[in-house]
Amino acid sequence: MNRKFKDIAEQALIVSTIFILFLLLFESKLVVPVWLQPAGRMHPLFLHFPIVLLLLALGMEFFRFNPANTANTFYRTFLTNFWLIGALSAAVTVIMGIFLSKETGYEGETLPWHKWTGIAVFFLAAIGYWCRTMAWYQAPLAKGLAVITTLCVVLAGHYGSVLTHGDNFITGPMLKSAPVPLEEAIVFNDVIQPIFEQKCVSCHNPDKLKGELMLTDAKSILKGGKTGKLFVAGQPEISLLLQRIHLPSEDKKHMPPIGKSQLNPQEIALLTLWIKAKADFTKKVIDFPLNDSLRLIASTFLSPVEREEENFDFSAADEETIQKLTTEFRSIAPLARESPALAVNFFNKTAFTAEKIKELKEIKEQVVFLNLAKMPVKDADISQITAFENLQKLDLNFTDITGKGLKELTSLKQLKNLSISGTKVTVKDLQAVIPNFKNLNTLVVWNTGVTIEEVRQLQKSHPRIRFIEGFKDDGKNPIKLNPPQVKNKSTVFNEPVLVQLAHPVKGVQIRFTTDGTEPDSVKSALFTNQTVIKASTNIRAKAYKEGWFGSDEVAFDFFKRTYVPDSVRLLLPLNRVHQAEGAKSFFDEKLGTFNANSPAWANNWAGVRNNDLALMAEFKKPILLSSVELRIMEETETGIFPPEAIEVWGGSSPDQLKKIAVIKPSIPTKYRTHLLQAVGGKFKPQTVSYLKIVAKPLSKMPEWHGGKGKPALLLVDEMLFN
Repeated sequence: MNRKFKDIAEQALIVSTIFILFLLLFESKLVVPVWLQPAGRMHPLFLHFPIVLLLLALGMEFFRFNPANTANTFYRTFLTNFWLIGALSAAVTVIMGIFLSKETGYEGETLPWHKWTGIAVFFLAAIGYWCRTMAWYQAPLAKGLAVITTLCVVLAGHYGSVLTHGDNFITGPMLKSAPVPLEEAIVFNDVIQPIFEQKCVSCHNPDKLKGELMLTDAKSILKGGKTGKLFVAGQPEISLLLQRIHLPSEDKKHMPPIGKSQLNPQEIALLTLWIKAKADFTKKVIDFPLNDSLRLIASTFLSPVEREEENFDFSAADEETIQKLTTEFRSIAPLARESPALAVNFFNKTAFTAEKIKELKEIKEQVVFLNLAKMPVKDADISQITAFENLQKLDLNFTDITGKGLKELTSLKQLKNLSISGTKVTVKDLQAVIPNFKNLNTLVVWNTGVTIEEVRQLQKSHPRIRFIEGFKDDGKNPIKLNPPQVKNKSTVFNEPVLVQLAHPVKGVQIRFTTDGTEPDSVKSALFTNQTVIKASTNIRAKAYKEGWFGSDEVAFDFFKRTYVPDSVRLLLPLNRVHQAEGAKSFFDEKLGTFNANSPAWANNWAGVRNNDLALMAEFKKPILLSSVELRIMEETETGIFPPEAIEVWGGSSPDQLKKIAVIKPSIPTKYRTHLLQAVGGKFKPQTVSYLKIVAKPLSKMPEWHGGKGKPALLLVDEMLFN
């Protein structure tokens, strides 16, 4: 290592040691600002670097005093350099970890063990680096230090994995029990709790207590979290759990958050029906009537009584091949321990193509379960599926297949379980193909064009097949609808636009208003996909259906923009964390959200704090400007405020601008619910070819705020002219 570089690294190690001691001494008073939180969140990404370097250095240190190594200059130099870089990277990792631990949701007994074993690794590495040149530092001490530090590295890594994945992450596959027989299954223990464990517990456990909510046991589930009880027994329509699940995915409070594995329709139905059935923690599945929806759906998650282990006559696939085919949008796993049979699940609708199925040809013999739910699978893609000759279970829920595709599936001679919920399949399609499915024993058809009466007729005609129609929408068991969704590509427009609202449940009426009043089921206008708006409009909407509780109200802001600049540039830099796409992001019609896990949050907000947001726009043809608005985020809790002033400058050339208007938006006087809004105003029309917008962030947050006196953050995603 270059001597100059080594000196700098050693000085950085000393500074890091002092800084870490400072952080530890004043940790109770440490508040990590929002702009620094991303550095803390890089802790899991960065920590593998010092682990590798230190373990290699410690291994070499153990044998350092062997005669051959003592005389080897390269060995000694290489070891010293690795030790220094490992200790320095461990310091960075510790600092990141301390920042991350100050965020809410990290609690429990495991966190202190992880923190202090990690800190011990750093201090042992740092002290060892400085002491290893001393005369009294001999082989026994070197070996002892190497062993103790290695032990701390292993322990820190173990406790870190417990924090991230749970305390049985490593041993989980060995401890995983076989599916519980239907007649022994308890609804909560064997159906509901596994849903929580798979989709929720990673963020709601004793060591990572997001929202002060723990979902690891019945007592904690009944207790609820920071925002109250998780559910109201017998009333799913007013239960917080289901409200959060049914929120639009881009909503900050939607659960599970974007980026986490989402609940599928069957799991949502099970949670709804369990709460409706008074959320009993001891009731068995077979205690429900044979035709009860909860029992029917739950039975698909459980094993039949006295199920014999199935033997397959094909060999296991190569492990390297399985790893190669496993991607971020596709998981591949053995159907059971030591079984050659494989289960394949697809994720990420936007990344899916039929070619992704074809890529599995190397393991087509071993795939017995294929989950393509919610993927854009069409009839033309079925030929890729029929290549899996041993396929026994196929999930095509909410795909685009029709009766034509079903006909092709009859070539799958081993198919036993087929799910086609949410498709356009009709009873005529089923009547035509069912006789050709020789081994089919379960067919899931809820939320299709097949009525309950038609399902009963099919059941009578084909008694060997169990038909599952799911929730029976007969008006006698109402649950709450989720809100309508907007389907427009963007809600920013410059010409009259047709409003597109939709709802995933069939037969739903959407009622809406544009005058700021709350829509109701009688007087408010019925949405018919014929609403055209010509000016900025706030649309408030609710979903209604007979036999269901009406949805919560949802509001959609449509923004009219008459002019878009021909060129635009920033005059002052943006906040380092909130760069978006620079100046062009203000005119790309891509709106940001509140959800920090959404790409729209990370990529669409441009922000400033320590300087003004200043932008120069040029129009090749002069425009008549009469209003300017900025769409902003306000979140007082985290110090995101509206601008204290917006200056509008215009003229015929960039060096001959005059001030047209100064707009002063309303500043909050207390903490309030976060919101997205357009702030700005109208003024006397002015003809301009060049336009300068200067938005001034609030220079000092008010006295009532926890960050009083500090500058507020200003976040903007779009600018609207006229």
